[in-house]
Amino acid sequence: MSSVADAPAGGRDLCLTGLRKEYPNGFVAVQSLDLEIPRGSFFALLGPSGCGKTTTLRMVAGLETVTAGSITIGDQDITHEKPYRRPVNTVFQNYALFPHLSISENVAFGMRRRGVKDVKGPVADILELTELTEQANKRPAQLSGGQQQRVALARALINRPEVLLLDEPLGALDLKLRRAMQLELKRIQTEVGLTFVHVTHDQEEAMTMADTIAVMNAGVIEQLGSPTELYENPATTFVANFLGQSNLIGGSVVGVEGGADGQVKVDMEGTVVSIPVERAHTANTVGTKGWVGVRPEKVLIAPAGEPIDAPGNHMTGAVIVDSSFIGVSTQYVVRMPWGREMLAFEQNTGARGVLAPGTKVDVSWRPEFAFLLDSSQDIDAGLGEA
Repeated sequence: MSSVADAPAGGRDLCLTGLRKEYPNGFVAVQSLDLEIPRGSFFALLGPSGCGKTTTLRMVAGLETVTAGSITIGDQDITHEKPYRRPVNTVFQNYALFPHLSISENVAFGMRRRGVKDVKGPVADILELTELTEQANKRPAQLSGGQQQRVALARALINRPEVLLLDEPLGALDLKLRRAMQLELKRIQTEVGLTFVHVTHDQEEAMTMADTIAVMNAGVIEQLGSPTELYENPATTFVANFLGQSNLIGGSVVGVEGGADGQVKVDMEGTVVSIPVERAHTANTVGTKGWVGVRPEKVLIAPAGEPIDAPGNHMTGAVIVDSSFIGVSTQYVVRMPWGREMLAFEQNTGARGVLAPGTKVDVSWRPEFAFLLDSSQDIDAGLGEA
């Protein structure tokens, strides 16, 4: 079929340069943002409420004025263009469908408004893409929430934008439907090949769909990268805590072995642990303080004295203080010898039963899974944010 993907052939990169938004009361929502979003990518702006992600999206859409900086698509400067003159479309959480129009009429609305007379073919194509062909003659009230979301998406895509902006589009859906629509959105983006810029506070949503994620906090980008990069090797305590869960333990650098490809040695509460140099986001000079980080699912435990298949960072003298069986895994809270608690998530493989609170255990993790963060950062940054 003749797809919407044929329209803006290839598209152009979206670039934000020194982008800033300051309100008359002095509040700065976005601080000098530099961002390049490659054409055809699925890009997510992820962060808690008030971090500036929606304000950034609205500036790209032309719904918020820019205080400073520029927005370009290819060599076209759209910083001060009217919204309708920009090669972008927006899908909001509130779908704003016309209740008195059929699904086909809702989807065709933008084309008819531009004076396009032959809308039948493009409408049929986009309804097929979004799996709405059988709903074409229904009214919005007759559709489920997920179907209404797809209608809003079809209505935006049929206008052939170079960039599609999605502002929390799945926020009104229940959990099961939201997860199904995450996969559906990714499928559609892959098929049409357009640039999708998706704003969300939901970490799982961003990681499921996006090729690249920018984690925002207080108007700035904390870290930019693929979902795997951000999760496995967070560069700040905010990213470590906001994107999943992390154990963070204070330590002091005691040396480096092996140069750029080697290991940073850190004294962590009396035990020297190893961290790959490329995962150390702080100075590696002796005496430097830092937070040793490791994700709970990377932490292995075993009853005291039993072997653990994780050579490198091994500690004894811990005790389980709480265990929660949640089906796919058991989540343990382990009190370490120095008094601080750590989380350890153990997959339910059936290899052994749940260890009871009070069980004395040894704790270990592989050095390649640890990371080291700057001690000047707040250890609790990102906790409880949404």
